[in-house]
Amino acid sequence: MDINNVAKTLRKNRYEVSVFENKEMATEYLTSLFNNEIIGFGDSETMVQMELKKKLSVNNTVFDPKDGTNNDEFLAIAKRCLTTDIFMTSVNGLTEDGVIINIDGTGNRVAGSLFGHKKVFYIVGKNKIAPDIESAIWRARNIAAPKNAKRLGLRTPCAVRCDKCYNCSSPDRICNALLIEFKKMDDIDMEVVLIDEDLGF
Repeated sequence: MDINNVAKTLRKNRYEVSVFENKEMATEYLTSLFNNEIIGFGDSETMVQMELKKKLSVNNTVFDPKDGTNNDEFLAIAKRCLTTDIFMTSVNGLTEDGVIINIDGTGNRVAGSLFGHKKVFYIVGKNKIAPDIESAIWRARNIAAPKNAKRLGLRTPCAVRCDKCYNCSSPDRICNALLIEFKKMDDIDMEVVLIDEDLGF
């Protein structure tokens, strides 16, 4: 897998694309773009590892649902993120031909990525790249989702065993919706920031 070839396929799918060797270079790029903006986040361990909130907050207002101390606060912040000019999140899977895969439980991440913003940024480590749609969906369900469920302390079979998706009926289930984004959405700017190292789940 050549990350530059993935960038080419994403551009054919109408996305803007930036490629960086490491998270430090990507973070420097992203923080250079904004001043006095209001930015909303979708839940992303990739962005946590990049310390993006801390760095963007120096010159901007950043809303991150992770800051909610309970479910009501989480939902209130998540709703605010849907109305920001800029929205940033990551992906659970990205195919070599430029198809984006995301799984969501509450829906704020996939909703925020599709409509209503001036620009959406997908920030993606190379570990998220899979050969095809089937592999990307498998990755989202069997790698990303169990790790996220365990991180959140949820009582799902995948979190307890942290090995695969059990297609469970747990009330804590976080795999309630699957988004397959074949091309860039109309009437919205979207940029994929590809980083040539492993980041997030």
